[in-house]
Amino acid sequence: MPREEYQSSLEDLEADVEAMGRDVLSQLDDGLDALEAGDDDLAHAVIAGDDAINDRYLELERECIDLFALQQPVAGDLRFVAASFKIITDLERVGDLAVNLGEYALATTDETPLDVDVAAIGTDAREMVADALDAYAGADTDACYAIAERDDELDAHCQRANERVVRDLIEHEAGEDAWAVERLMDDVSRMLLTVRDLERVGDHAVNIAARTLYMTENDPALIY
Repeated sequence: MPREEYQSSLEDLEADVEAMGRDVLSQLDDGLDALEAGDDDLAHAVIAGDDAINDRYLELERECIDLFALQQPVAGDLRFVAASFKIITDLERVGDLAVNLGEYALATTDETPLDVDVAAIGTDAREMVADALDAYAGADTDACYAIAERDDELDAHCQRANERVVRDLIEHEAGEDAWAVERLMDDVSRMLLTVRDLERVGDHAVNIAARTLYMTENDPALIY
């Protein structure tokens, strides 16, 4: 493969990763909207859209493998392809978490008395992914460190949400009969899972930032 064609393949890979990122962010937005609005149609659309994300992931996986096998990249190019391979894996998993949100939206009742601002947590997690993708596109190492720092804030927000859910359950149990509490448990479990999944979205954003830092500076500081 001539040098120009090889360089074009690297540029195509970067553009394809960014396009997959936009698709995953759209899925995540729709999952959060479905959960907040109780929109069953949107929830079903998010679940159905996962196949397209998975197909995109497999295409990019083959693209990375071909570059490894046929071009044997070295130094910065090798780090770029390896980082891109890792990043598409994190994006695919964010897509899976968006599907979970759609499923939670379908299962949650309108009577849930839980005082948790899932929308705020979801917005924070979503923006971390968006900023991590911007850092990848711009090779922005400062942004990589900033995203890792923001993850601590997201974790703390999720911890407070979990504590709020437990307090709500205790207060509800004190004032209701056993059957009412039993009915509440399903919604409590889903809320805890929702908070956990949004925390994981943030973790994947940090992973993207970590691989970008390694790709750009050969610095593994943020890789866990």
